[in-house]
Amino acid sequence: METEKLYYADAFARDFTATVLSCEETKGGWNVVLDRTAFYPEGGGQPSDRGTLGGAAVIDVHEKDGVIRHLCDRPLDAGTAVTGAIDWARRFDHMQQHSGEHIISGILCADYDCDNVGFHLGADTVTIDYNTEISWEQALDAERKANECIWADTPVQITCPDPKTLAALNYRSKKELTGQVRIVSFPGADCCACCGTHVRTAGQVGLIKVLSVQKFREGVRIEILCGQRALTYLGKVYDQNRAVGQKLSVKAFDTFAAVERLAQELSDLKFRAAGLEAQVFASLAETHAGQGDVLLVQPPMAPDSVRRLADAVAQRCGGLAAVFAGEDGTYNYALLRADGADIAPLVKAMNAALNGRGGGRNGFAQGSVQADRAHIEAFFNNR
Repeated sequence: METEKLYYADAFARDFTATVLSCEETKGGWNVVLDRTAFYPEGGGQPSDRGTLGGAAVIDVHEKDGVIRHLCDRPLDAGTAVTGAIDWARRFDHMQQHSGEHIISGILCADYDCDNVGFHLGADTVTIDYNTEISWEQALDAERKANECIWADTPVQITCPDPKTLAALNYRSKKELTGQVRIVSFPGADCCACCGTHVRTAGQVGLIKVLSVQKFREGVRIEILCGQRALTYLGKVYDQNRAVGQKLSVKAFDTFAAVERLAQELSDLKFRAAGLEAQVFASLAETHAGQGDVLLVQPPMAPDSVRRLADAVAQRCGGLAAVFAGEDGTYNYALLRADGADIAPLVKAMNAALNGRGGGRNGFAQGSVQADRAHIEAFFNNR
C-alpha cells in the first residue's frame, strides 16, 4: 500500500494526523510507515524533512516503491493514531532554495541552450551543474532576470497533465519519464518535471544570489543562495565590509580602493625592508670574512631571509655558513657552502640530534629544528 503524500496536496501543511501501519527496528532507530504523511522524503536533490511524530524525533525520511519510511529515534505502536509536526523552518528553507534553483536554471537553460545535469541542496549552499560554459557575467545576468521574476510574484503552477497534454509541453527533465509526470512551472522563467516541494508564488523565494561559477567537467558548477540564506549571507558580508570600512576610516563602497592603497604601501615597505636587510646581511657577513665555518643564531626571521643571510655569509667566510633564526626552542635554519660541497651527512646528523626537518642539495639545505640555542651550539662545536 503506497503512502498518501500530503505534501503534494499542500506543501504548506505543518502538521497532520495519521495511522501507524508498521514499525521496525533498524540501524540508527526505527522505521515507521504511516497511511499518509506530510514529511517529504529525500529525493531529486532535496533533503528530507525533519520534525516529530507521535513524540518521536524524525531523523530521516526515505521512499521506496511508493512507501515512505520515517526513521525515528523511538518506536511507535502499530495501529495507533499519531500527530506529525514538520520542522517548518527547514522545510520552507528547502522550498526557497529548490524553487530558486528552478527559476535561475530555467533562465540559464533557455538563454544558453544548456541542460541542468546536477543539483545539490546542501546545508550551507546550493550547487547546480550545467553542461555548457557560462561566464560570471552571464550568471549575473541570469541572477538579475531571476530576481525580476521573483519581484513579479507570479503564482507557481503545479500540474500532472495527461499524456497528450504532456507531449505538447516544452519542459525540462534530466531523464526520460514514464507514467504520471508532475510539472512545476514558474511563468516567465521555467517549466520542469519535478517531485520536490515548492513555494506558492515566486515572490516567496525572496531573492537569489550567485556566489560562484567554476569550471566543472564539460560545463560549469554554479553556487547560489536563495531566500533567508541569501539574506543572512549578504548581511554577514555587509557587516564585515562595514567593519573594514571603520578600521580604514572609509565609507562602505570605498573599502576596495582603500585596501588597494594599503597593499601598495605594504609592497613598497617590503621592498625597502628587503633592501635594508640586504645591507645588514652584507655588513654582518663582512665581520666573518675568512673565518671558515660560521654559526649564527639570530632572532626570528622569515625562511627566505634566513637563506639570504646564509648565502651572504657563505660568500665571505670561506666555509660552511649555518644560520638559525627563532626563539623558544623553534628555529628555521639554512646551511650553505659557497663551493657546493656535499653537506647531506651533516644535515642528516643535525636533524636527528636537534629534532629537525628539512634538507637540500648542492651544498645548500633549509628546514627547521625543535631545539634550544644551547643544543644547537653544542652540536656544531662537537661535530
